[in-house]
Amino acid sequence: MSAQLVVGILVGLWVLLRVVGRQITGSLVTQRQLMLMPAILVVLGVLSLSSTIHGASAGEIAFLGLDCVVLIGLGFARGASIRLNRRDDGLFQKGTAATLGLWVLTIAFRVGAAFGSAAIWPDGKLGHAALALTIGLTIAAQNAMICRRALSLDIPFAVDRA
Repeated sequence: MSAQLVVGILVGLWVLLRVVGRQITGSLVTQRQLMLMPAILVVLGVLSLSSTIHGASAGEIAFLGLDCVVLIGLGFARGASIRLNRRDDGLFQKGTAATLGLWVLTIAFRVGAAFGSAAIWPDGKLGHAALALTIGLTIAAQNAMICRRALSLDIPFAVDRA
């Protein structure tokens, strides 16, 4: 296991624990929160892929595409499952049992896809390089759904703390 993969896994776990933890305990939602983490992860993922994509087979690229589509769908589903409320400070989110179940499904799918990719393409590096991208895309889809729902419910976002 390469050092880059270990660092990627640790960063992914930290991000997921932070996001899932906030959803389980409930938290105020700012526009910055919805945009910043997914944007950073997607940019890091694209940069990581840029060095490996040219050596990937068409099958690997198609597999990654399918992985991303499923994870985006799961992100939309999680975003739809989160309870949104208006508080004096603005938008408040709290995950439900369905949200937690969808997170478990998301993680299980991503781990399964990583093992599947490694089994089919043992020399392929695309699956490892895509970790930040796939996490960023699923969180971005979830946050897009939260944003859409908050706007349709006319609940203002919380204000960023200085």
